[in-house]
Amino acid sequence: MVKLKNEKCEVEISPHGAELTSFKLASSGLEYIWQGEQKYWGRSAPNLFPIVGRLQNDQYKYQGKKYNMSQHGFARDLLFSIVEETDQQVTFLLKSNEETLRNYPFEFDLKVSYELIEASLKVSYVVHSLSEEMYFGIGGHPGFNVPLVENTSFEDYYLSFTPSKSRTMLPLEGPFIDLEHATLAQTNTDIVINREMFEKDALVLRTSGHNTFRILSDATKHGVEVSYRDAPFVGFWSPYMTDAPFVCIEPWWGIADSLEATGNIEDKYGINCLKLNETFEASYTINVF
Repeated sequence: MVKLKNEKCEVEISPHGAELTSFKLASSGLEYIWQGEQKYWGRSAPNLFPIVGRLQNDQYKYQGKKYNMSQHGFARDLLFSIVEETDQQVTFLLKSNEETLRNYPFEFDLKVSYELIEASLKVSYVVHSLSEEMYFGIGGHPGFNVPLVENTSFEDYYLSFTPSKSRTMLPLEGPFIDLEHATLAQTNTDIVINREMFEKDALVLRTSGHNTFRILSDATKHGVEVSYRDAPFVGFWSPYMTDAPFVCIEPWWGIADSLEATGNIEDKYGINCLKLNETFEASYTINVF
């Protein structure tokens, strides 16, 4: 386990999946990250690569050949190496290998970095293609404890959106995106968190430019925010029909298959493509208070 620390916060990240597992305020010991109880969801903040979401039949085609790929890809289940580490920054590396090439025929280097700055943690992705062409999605899936503090309930919290404007909502039909029935979500105002909002799994929005999403409550001064620039999608999720005490805010540079997906990865909605030796960079920041 890698630990980052400054005068305000303490962070823990596992080399398994390069996954954030703890983010605490040093002054109070308040834990913001969901601790991965298997009863509800056994992860805390997995990194999604080389796909985000589900593929139809858990398969895709590339150059006429079929490949299997489970939901959210394989990076979250593999061991990363550490290539750089200080008290307040760490960089993990995953390289393509015989195992990844069996179901993902692209050679790559993936770096996931964490940098602790005051009460903020910057999470950065760098994808470097070692193939003539490479198709991929990538994203974060951090889960936050809701309720955050004692004597508050799940429904005491709400989502706040900056900028305050409507955004396109991409509804899910099962695990797949229903593009034909995209609607406007009223994210120009705060939305109270409740179980019903996750009835059809994640709430998925299109985004552009700079966005900040907060989990807040009038019952406490403590909260959390996730901000990023130019991620095309964001998901909000908590398992429906349970009393799971967490909510995920997920910046995505990729998305699940649409209902109309052909299966060809080159045609996949929201897919990214790199040519040989090209690099893709993206990041998001978690701030706690």
